Amino acid sequence: MTHFPLLHRHTLRRASLIHAGAWLALAGVTLALVAGCGKKEAAPPPAAEVSVLTIELRDAPVIFEYIALTQSPQQVSIVARVNGFLDKQLYTEGEIVKEGQVLFVMDQKPFIAQLEAMQAAYDQAKAAHDAAAANLKRVKPLAAVNALSQKDLDDATGSEQSSAASLAQARANVETAKLNLSYTTIASPLSGVSAAAQQKVGAYLNPANSQLTTVSSLNPMWVNFSVSENELSSFRDQVAKGLVIPPKDRNFTVEIVLVDGTTFPQTGRITYIDPSFNPQTGTFLLRSTFANPDGSLRPNQYVRARLKGARRPNAVLVPQSAVQQGAKGHFVWVVGKDGKVENRPVKPGDWYGEQWFIDAGLQAGEQVVVGGALRLRAGAPVKATPYEAKAPDGEQEAKPLTIEKPAAKKSAKAAKPAAAAK
Repeated sequence: MTHFPLLHRHTLRRASLIHAGAWLALAGVTLALVAGCGKKEAAPPPAAEVSVLTIELRDAPVIFEYIALTQSPQQVSIVARVNGFLDKQLYTEGEIVKEGQVLFVMDQKPFIAQLEAMQAAYDQAKAAHDAAAANLKRVKPLAAVNALSQKDLDDATGSEQSSAASLAQARANVETAKLNLSYTTIASPLSGVSAAAQQKVGAYLNPANSQLTTVSSLNPMWVNFSVSENELSSFRDQVAKGLVIPPKDRNFTVEIVLVDGTTFPQTGRITYIDPSFNPQTGTFLLRSTFANPDGSLRPNQYVRARLKGARRPNAVLVPQSAVQQGAKGHFVWVVGKDGKVENRPVKPGDWYGEQWFIDAGLQAGEQVVVGGALRLRAGAPVKATPYEAKAPDGEQEAKPLTIEKPAAKKSAKAAKPAAAAK
């Protein structure tokens, strides 16, 4: 009898636990049903809006660009040819001077005196020669009839010849004195731009300090630039593969772009190609000649030289923004027929203004994503709109731009023409 109350208490506790568990289970099921009724199925992400460019093959002009330096065809050093004091400077430093324009005048008084002395010596020699010639003229007929001896004739002949030599020497001294006097007036031998004066008025000029200034011709003007061996080899390879067609007879037209970005109005031609490479730089020199009638080009001026005339047939061009760099190289996003994008590896070539030549990886008619490519993933659907290319300033939209090669791409890829003509 004493064990029944204990058993009853255990039974009641167990029933209470079971009852509480049932209520908890029922509450969990109820919450699950409520949550299930409130949850909606997630909607698919909207198609990304992108702008696309349809690939079209076309012939594109190829323009090769180099850093160039202008050079005067004639840069003449103006030097003093006689010793003496510098008396006058008759030009403004840096101005354009004309051929024959007097630049400096030296002190002429010593040279005038020397000329007068030489002239007096000449007059004396001439008088002596005239007397000797007259004496010989009298002696000859007398010697012919034996009125005078043969010795008298020989003496008269020798005297005339000696005086003639002295007269010739005196005449040469006069000419030398005249030349020295003329050298005191120093004129420009050509038209061009003058440099600063190296000697000041009052300085004594001698062979140690005879340099006075320089004059550089301006019309025409040379523009020099260098092409590397790798660039030449790349150009020849591209020509052999038909990727680049050079102009007829390799007759490239050269234009230059000034430091402010303006294009020089005159065009030039390649007039000289160095026959050998420079062993220190691995390049060879090309020279083009430009008319410079107004003298706006000056010597030692940095410009950009562009060689025009080559073309690239059936070229594939895409904007630079469409080409991206990945772990495996360059790629673009291509929109398939199903409206989804795929990652397409490509092989880019040279830059072409704001576009890029694509050497491999794209075909005509394919659509390449230009705008909105950063938000894409492979297989994602897109809503495509046509890409509208911005025309360069002052040109029609269909007119191609100029190749602009960045410094990092100046390698064997950059096709350079020049010496291939030779």
